[in-house]
Amino acid sequence: MTLAPLLAAPFAVQLHVCAALCAIILGPLALWRRSRDHWHKRFGYAWVVAMALTALSSFAILDRPMIGPFSVIHALSVVTVIGLWKGVNAARARRIEAHQAEMRSLYFWAMGVAGLFTFLPGRRMNMVFFAGQPWLGFAVMTILIGSGLLWYWIAQRQRQNQR
Repeated sequence: MTLAPLLAAPFAVQLHVCAALCAIILGPLALWRRSRDHWHKRFGYAWVVAMALTALSSFAILDRPMIGPFSVIHALSVVTVIGLWKGVNAARARRIEAHQAEMRSLYFWAMGVAGLFTFLPGRRMNMVFFAGQPWLGFAVMTILIGSGLLWYWIAQRQRQNQR
């Protein structure tokens, strides 16, 4: 592991990585606390800010343009901002099931799918963690993230079947 690619990156990339790491850590703390618990709300507010900062800072990262100055992954940032808006509004309107579903979905899909893109060979975070073996790193991350997404999908199916 080497931090050199990250330390040499532009400020927008460093901000994006810091916000994403905060979101990855804060997500489970908010998701697995009891709803309406004091700490659930505090972790949740911090997570929403971290997710918004992650999504918004991505628009300053224009490394691999595909559609004008943007890449396909920027569409995920738009979906994330919209999802955060919907999730927060659902909580304010006391539509707790909708709030929970939106926030869980955002955590697992936005962090999982974006995380998978992050570890593609040649990408900065792949170089940080797997400089010597980029394809091995991508394979490991695919298995880890894929397992998490599969677990989430199975849990969602079980919740739906219990209703």
